[in-house]
Amino acid sequence: MHAAQLLRSSAFRVALVYAVLFGASVLLLFGFIYWSTAGFMRQQSDATIEAEIAGLAERYRSDGLNGLTALIEQRLSRAPEGPSIYLFAGPDRRPIVGNLDRWPAAEPDAEGWIDFRLGESTRPQGESVRMARAKVFRLAGGFNLLVGRDMQELEAIEARIVRTLIWGVGMTALLALAGGVAVSYGVGRRLGSINVAIDEIMKGRLSRRLPTRDSGDELDLLVGNVNRMLTNIEAAMDDVRRVSDNIAHDLRTPLTRLRNRLELVRGATAPDNEEAVADAIHEADRLLQTFNALLRIARVESRNRTDGFRDVEIASLLADVADLYGPVAEARGQRLEVSVQSAPVIVADADLLFQALANLLDNAVKYVPRGGRIKLSLATDAATATIVVEDDGPGIPEALRGKALRRFWRLDDSRSSPGSGLGLSLVAAVARLHDAELLLEDAAPGLRVLLRLPAGA
Repeated sequence: MHAAQLLRSSAFRVALVYAVLFGASVLLLFGFIYWSTAGFMRQQSDATIEAEIAGLAERYRSDGLNGLTALIEQRLSRAPEGPSIYLFAGPDRRPIVGNLDRWPAAEPDAEGWIDFRLGESTRPQGESVRMARAKVFRLAGGFNLLVGRDMQELEAIEARIVRTLIWGVGMTALLALAGGVAVSYGVGRRLGSINVAIDEIMKGRLSRRLPTRDSGDELDLLVGNVNRMLTNIEAAMDDVRRVSDNIAHDLRTPLTRLRNRLELVRGATAPDNEEAVADAIHEADRLLQTFNALLRIARVESRNRTDGFRDVEIASLLADVADLYGPVAEARGQRLEVSVQSAPVIVADADLLFQALANLLDNAVKYVPRGGRIKLSLATDAATATIVVEDDGPGIPEALRGKALRRFWRLDDSRSSPGSGLGLSLVAAVARLHDAELLLEDAAPGLRVLLRLPAGA
């Protein structure tokens, strides 16, 4: 991935936003640490100053001017270069004793606190100008006492915290930026391989699938769903090609026969014309039946599920189908049995359900030999109503039952038997419309077809 593409990638932008948010969080965290640490240290410093003032004031009250002066000199002698600042001055604020050569010009606040600068002349060691904080206290007799501390150490700590804050935010930003680049590069590589696969699919390689890493992340889940969709599309395209081939095969023969018979009609005598025309009409009817079956399946698959749904007495529907095919089965020397366990009312499309059951019985009547048995039954429970059409005919081998629901598929590869191979396809389409389960099982011998309808279909 080129640098320009990397910077324009959504992953990099997300990482950049994350870096900004994380940097702001770190900034707030360090700011809180600075505020709490520096504030605590200033409070401790103020408490130390007030404690010293209390001690000095008590000495002044007990031992007077000499005692206070001696105590200040004693403290300064113990730590002449320490951070403590003392100044005992007269009523005119002229220094009496202390380590300041003059009274600070800053005015105290309501509580007596002042912040002022220490110059080179105010400290024996001649240090550079820095800040100090002190509290002013007026003693009896008009004397003034100033006790404070050099804030150099505290300022150094605060400066170090600020530098740490700046470095921390900078390092956080750099690390987040580097992480964003790494994440963007990794995501970009994955998306690049996906785009290559999609390009191959667009060029006609429907068997190609998008690459996965089996990581279980959301991108893998998305790729898995797309791959399943591609599998369905490939299967649908295979069905379209197979259906097209079957249509060409199924329609070529009757069209050829129709043409030949029309040729015979053109040159035959009058008695022969009638038979040839009848054959031509029969072939035309077969073509129309095939196209009508395809149109019915297409309409079922494109329908809105709720269109035409109403309460249906399933037992009455089965009785109507049995009444229609009972005489046909009897004429072929077959026995049609009907067994209804109960008579529930379900929500369904009665016309389509009737057509599906008629197709199943028509197939059974067509393939069951003379003397065979066909059974139509209904079993229900709290959740489903299961319609079963069972016969003792030749059945369908287990390996071929999945193909039997495809359009134009026939067990007879030579396609010499009557029919278009669309009967079970229509049944499957009606089952999908009703959210029903369609199963083909072995009846040992024969075929058992189960149509399991949900009770609330």
